[in-house]
Amino acid sequence: MVHIVGAGCGAADLITLRGARLLGEADQVIYAGSLVNPELLELARPGAVLHDSASLTLEEVVALAEEGERRGWSTVRLHTGDPCLYGAIREQMDALAARGIPFDVTPGVSSFCGAAAAIPAEYTLPGVSQSLIITRAAGRTPVPEGESLSSLAAHGASMVLFLSAGLLAKAQKELLAGGAYTPDTPAAIVYKATWPEERVFPCTVGTLEAAARQAGVSRTALVLVGDFLGKDYRRSDLYNPGFSHGCREGDGNRREELP
Repeated sequence: MVHIVGAGCGAADLITLRGARLLGEADQVIYAGSLVNPELLELARPGAVLHDSASLTLEEVVALAEEGERRGWSTVRLHTGDPCLYGAIREQMDALAARGIPFDVTPGVSSFCGAAAAIPAEYTLPGVSQSLIITRAAGRTPVPEGESLSSLAAHGASMVLFLSAGLLAKAQKELLAGGAYTPDTPAAIVYKATWPEERVFPCTVGTLEAAARQAGVSRTALVLVGDFLGKDYRRSDLYNPGFSHGCREGDGNRREELP
């Protein structure tokens, strides 16, 4: 059995309870190199076989899983964050299925969640944005037609860019070309969210490239963009004393705003 496990966004104690249990029971762990906090490998049981997949191809990873299955082993494929985001797991799942190897997926805490916690911020604010766009800038790997940063930026929604810290000159131009963000729209570069080395660099859309250059950041960082990083928003109705819902009867004459 192969367990594809999300390791979380950096801090070792942000792996899920299920993920930690599977890791501790595994006979073999194939982990995503420098992207996985090495402290997590200490959860593996003594004698477990550990493989760093940083230099491996898909075929080599699958061959290790296949050999583990032949031996009757439990294999953990340890990915960063949540495997469903930029984890390249679809091709692994298809290859395992084609070989008749059973597998399952254990979700993890994505780095976009860790980045928000680092600031701290909330992506969805009443009167500001109720949508979050998760995407990346086009680099050596292109993005599908219709998903350019400029077209997505036209929505003005909260946005998180993965795999883009080294492409900010181009990304900055495309974000502004969308028309909804201005050079003064708040932004932030979050380096290694939840890791001990975590650093947050507040900036604006118009200063993204300069902020990254000054900070010396070109990888292992997320870029957050949108007015959710500003100070203005409307209080949520959920906890407003004047708002009724299924668990509470509100006083319609008493709607308050926090100072």
